[in-house]
Amino acid sequence: MKKSIIILFVMLASIQALTINIVNGQGTGDVRDVVTVDVLPPNSIYHRIWQPYIAKLGKDHYVAAYGLQLRGKTDMGDMLCSITKDGGKTWSPPTKIFDHTIPDGSQRFAYANAVLFLPEGHKTLWFFGMRCPVAHRNSEESELVAAYSCDGGVSWTPVELNVNHIGPIITCAHPVAVMENGVRKYLIAAHRNTLQKDPTGDREQFVLESYDLINWELAGYIPRPAEVWLHEGVIDEGDNKGELKMVMRTAQYFSERKALPVPRAYSSISKDNGKTWSVAVEEPALWNTASKGFYGKDSKGRHIYVYNDDERSVRRGLYYVTKEPGKEWSKPSLFYWDKNCNSYPTLIEKEPGVFLCIWDSSENLDTKRTAIRFGILDLNK
Repeated sequence: MKKSIIILFVMLASIQALTINIVNGQGTGDVRDVVTVDVLPPNSIYHRIWQPYIAKLGKDHYVAAYGLQLRGKTDMGDMLCSITKDGGKTWSPPTKIFDHTIPDGSQRFAYANAVLFLPEGHKTLWFFGMRCPVAHRNSEESELVAAYSCDGGVSWTPVELNVNHIGPIITCAHPVAVMENGVRKYLIAAHRNTLQKDPTGDREQFVLESYDLINWELAGYIPRPAEVWLHEGVIDEGDNKGELKMVMRTAQYFSERKALPVPRAYSSISKDNGKTWSVAVEEPALWNTASKGFYGKDSKGRHIYVYNDDERSVRRGLYYVTKEPGKEWSKPSLFYWDKNCNSYPTLIEKEPGVFLCIWDSSENLDTKRTAIRFGILDLNK
């Protein structure tokens, strides 16, 4: 009798453990098939692994770019690339796109904010990012930098850009292509933060434009309320035909470390291919506590916004909301959280309503940015 009771308890315990594992698996969010692309090298000169971007080159051929942050720097380091050819199940050992130890003429730079872009109809993959003299503490004084790959991300060739814009350029969003008078033009969102070190400086969000991805010049500024700092904007199609919409991270203009009293993302609209933009307004349904969110649109016309819902700089769980054409934003759903820290999501559409997702992550709540993770989000389910 006692033996039967013991067996019964063991069986119940096994069933309970299985149930807990299933619940925990489901409880990490709607992103499925989550794998780790790369992790922070132990006992190295690097402090964090951060801010990834993803590009799709073929049916199962994806490329991820991200950074290794140098110890002693706020957000500068080396830019890396990893490749998968089995749909994200496994990823190659990383290779370097930009290396802070390699001089550029008489100077050495450190790099930040990896961005990947594959122009429509092309096979050449572009990398955009920022570089700043390696002696600087952070990348606030950065300039735009680029490289391209003709072999699917295996090797990279640096490109010297011609940027006809005076002042620092900070960006972490891919270029957006528009047609103007029958000619393809590219727009990229950028901002500057000269007020951080100069009392007469400013904090402005703006847009650069190019017809060849090499020569860039100012397209226009985003008008804003005086008390709001707009930065890290992401451009995609708006609600109406012919509109572009930029959704931006926010903070207090004169207190950059503080979120707005009502923590919301702001947005601006352009109806002339990025030349002029409406005064930025609050997006009541889009939470933002001074942390970059992802804004995009799928081929079915649905918008998606992915964000952190914590207080500023906590950045633990990632959530998302969607918006069907002509409707309001949905209620929030869990994108990904596994009792760890997560931030800087980027999504690209694999097929209608199905997104390839990448973000920086960690193993626990006590550390940030120790892993790069990849997964798939299906809005059709």
